[in-house]
Amino acid sequence: MVRLTRIYTRTGDDGTTGLVGGERVAKDDLRIEAYGTVDELNATIGLCRERNEATMADAEARDAIDGMLERVQHQLFDLGASFATRGGAAVRGQVSVDAADVAWLEQRIDEMNGELEPLRSFVLPGGGAVGAMTHLARTVCRRTERLAFALHREEPLAQEELHYLNRLSDLFFVLGRWAAKRQGAAEALWRPRQR
Repeated sequence: MVRLTRIYTRTGDDGTTGLVGGERVAKDDLRIEAYGTVDELNATIGLCRERNEATMADAEARDAIDGMLERVQHQLFDLGASFATRGGAAVRGQVSVDAADVAWLEQRIDEMNGELEPLRSFVLPGGGAVGAMTHLARTVCRRTERLAFALHREEPLAQEELHYLNRLSDLFFVLGRWAAKRQGAAEALWRPRQR
């Protein structure tokens, strides 16, 4: 476990930050951008959980959503720890996401999607408070994925980490639709050339 006894260290005042293993890199290094955006995604999920708690009247759906999102938050901390570690500096017990985490996401997606009507068009972000927040999380997840692939071109990442981010954005899309249905919120479909 991590033990934080002091929050500020002044070591980043020169525009650098430390990776796992002690290496110092610029705060705008692509690796920092990648795991910083993982952190942003995790904070966005925190907002999703709060909106879910405050607005989802269906107790079964509220508990299912909260459990899913809490698990994803833990997985994202694992992923962020991996992104904060350059390959050669991996420490014993290094954590990240793996194929089992990807499979878990796929199972959740399939379960929720099985309760939904097939789409006839793209969905406009919205669908109630929870649906709107999960669409926001989806877009932050896609940005995280783009940064991860950019980093992967410079320093190879584990394939499971890239697969995880791709499935996670799919989870948020389906979760937004599923939450809208369980909340009784209407989904607005894209109508091309709407004036």
